[in-house]
Amino acid sequence: MPLIVGLDIGGSTTKIVAVEKGAISAAHLVRADDPVTSAYGALGRFLNRFDGMTPEIARIMLTGVGQGVIADEILNIPACPVDEMEAIGRGGLALADRERAVVVSMGTGTAVVWAEQTSPTSTAVKRLFGSGVGGGTLLGLSRSLLGTRDFLRLEELAAAGNLHEVDLTVGDIAGRAIAGLASDITASNFGRVHDACRPEDLAIGILNLVFQTIGSCGALAARQQGCPDCVFTGNLSQSLIGRGILATVCQLYGVNCLIPERAAYATAYGAALTPPAG
Repeated sequence: MPLIVGLDIGGSTTKIVAVEKGAISAAHLVRADDPVTSAYGALGRFLNRFDGMTPEIARIMLTGVGQGVIADEILNIPACPVDEMEAIGRGGLALADRERAVVVSMGTGTAVVWAEQTSPTSTAVKRLFGSGVGGGTLLGLSRSLLGTRDFLRLEELAAAGNLHEVDLTVGDIAGRAIAGLASDITASNFGRVHDACRPEDLAIGILNLVFQTIGSCGALAARQQGCPDCVFTGNLSQSLIGRGILATVCQLYGVNCLIPERAAYATAYGAALTPPAG
C-alpha cells in the first residue's frame, strides 16, 4: 500500500512521518540551518531506510512555517500544503485517541487549538490563541543565565536543582494554603532568586517558568471549552521534567494532561492524515 508522508517544516528543524493504513510506520527529526536543507535532509534520512529502493509514496503533505519554500513536487511526488493549525489539531486528536480536545503545540512558541472530529474523515479545528513562551524562551533564558543552549544539558542541571531557591510559593507569602491553593504552589516564578543560586537551581526555575506557563494556557483553554482533555505535543514534550510540571498544572485546574507517544511528531502526523484539497 502506498505511503503518505507528512513533513512539518520549521526554520531549523523538520519532522517527518510515514503513514501506512492510518498509523505511523516511521518517524525522523532533522536539524539544519534553513528549512529547505532540513526538509530535504529529513526526506533523505527517511528514504535511506530503504537501502536505495524508493518506496511507493502516494503524496507528501507539507505543513509548518517553512512549507512555502518547497515546490509542489518532490522527487516527482505530489506535495500538498496543509494549514498548520489543522495539522496540529488532527495529529493531537489521533495520537491521543480522542474525538475532541484542546491541543497544545509546544515549539519555539506555543499554539493552542480546539479540535473536534465531526465524522470519521472530517476534523474541525479552530485556533484559540498563541503564546510567545515556548522552546525559544527556554533556550534563550538558558543561554543568558547558564551560558548554554544545549537542552540536554539544561535538563541535566535541572534534575539536581532546588526550585525553592528560585521561586516563591503561596506558603512563602501567606504562610499557609489560601483560596484552595496548596502552600507549595508557585506564587512568583524567580521571585526568590538570590546571589548564591546555583546553576542547577536556575535551570529548574527556567523549566518551571516555561512549562507552568504553557500548562496554564492549555488547562484554562480546556476549561473554557468545557472539555476535560488537553493534549500536549511538540518538541518540548520530550522533557521528562517538563512532563511532570504539565501534569501538576493540569491537576491543579482539574484537566486531564495527555502527552501521547510520539507527541513530538503530532503536527507532521496530522498533515499526513489531512485529505488533499480538491
